[in-house]
Amino acid sequence: MAHKNPGINTVCTHSGELKDEQFKGAVSPLYMSTSYAFEDVEVKRYPRYFNTPNQVALAQKMAALEHGEAALIFGSGMAAVSTSLFAFLHKGDHVVLQNTLYGGTSNLVVEEFEKFGIDFSFTKDLQPESFKDQIKKTTKVIYIETPSNPLLTITDLKMVAEIAKEHGLVSMIDNTFASPVNQNPIDFGIDIVIHSATKYMGGHSDILAGTVISSEEHINTIFQLAKNFGGSLSDYTVWLLERSIKTMGLRVKAQNKNAKKLAKYLENHADIEKVYYPGLKSHPDHALAKSQMKGFGGMLSFELKEGLNASLFQKKLKLIKSSMSLAGVESTILSPTLTSHALLSPENRENQGIKDGLLRFSVGIEEKEDLIADIEQALEKIKSSKVER
Repeated sequence: MAHKNPGINTVCTHSGELKDEQFKGAVSPLYMSTSYAFEDVEVKRYPRYFNTPNQVALAQKMAALEHGEAALIFGSGMAAVSTSLFAFLHKGDHVVLQNTLYGGTSNLVVEEFEKFGIDFSFTKDLQPESFKDQIKKTTKVIYIETPSNPLLTITDLKMVAEIAKEHGLVSMIDNTFASPVNQNPIDFGIDIVIHSATKYMGGHSDILAGTVISSEEHINTIFQLAKNFGGSLSDYTVWLLERSIKTMGLRVKAQNKNAKKLAKYLENHADIEKVYYPGLKSHPDHALAKSQMKGFGGMLSFELKEGLNASLFQKKLKLIKSSMSLAGVESTILSPTLTSHALLSPENRENQGIKDGLLRFSVGIEEKEDLIADIEQALEKIKSSKVER
């Protein structure tokens, strides 16, 4: 019987690892040099050219994880996003973006594209016609994010890929919230997959990185700009990221399980107004998420009942950290209005459905009982505080 493709944990552990030919160590060696020979060598290596030994090896792992042909490793998720977009968009070109995006991406487009003569349009919603209606003769790219940050909206990958191919456009996705463990957009026809590797790939809130995965042709196009933009990652951080990815499959599956249980608990709680999580049957796109995701992810958002102070609630939590980022092994919570989407205008946040009281919850690997107990004690404290006043 033919052996099937290796499983996610095998890919995380073994794909793209550097062999220690000298000492036969069990982990990839780290090559810290920023200067390499240029005569009598097959490859002229230079860190800014994304081709040091550790960069090349990790790129192979990224490509294997997302079922792509090639990849590049960047200094941050936004370096990956901006370089990819500018590689395919030039003066006079137009890009269609879905209406629910990470605030940093939206801010990049709104604040910078006009300076470069690049036109852009955001969709009204995530229906096929909303994408088609925005396409112009000058459109070159469709950019999506699913599940989205912070409302966990779900975009139909096949639909977007088909629209892009029909109009000769390049399709790009921010796949950060899903991670390669839960979703592989290339399998659905999406051209370019982008991650903030700071999040689930790093997984321990101590690495800043980004990655782009695609065909050899598209990666070469991005590389031509990337080497000039200079957004490569130091080899020490590359090595740390490769180490972290080895446990990504285990971590993300544990976070998936916890998040689904916490979402159900919150949905049935008297003090919670609304929960946003694609793994809930009440989520409007639950069936779509189920059709294109292997797991529903470790991210959810929720709103407290009217009259309950969301800011005070965060301050009363003891175990769950009030923190700016997400996807670490520790559970964290934040207000998108004050952090991830603070750069958007109040009107733009309102158009996306992001209320000031919305809380984004990155569920970690702790025991669910401990997380629930922390939420309960915080809610009791803010309710008693309200009564005392």
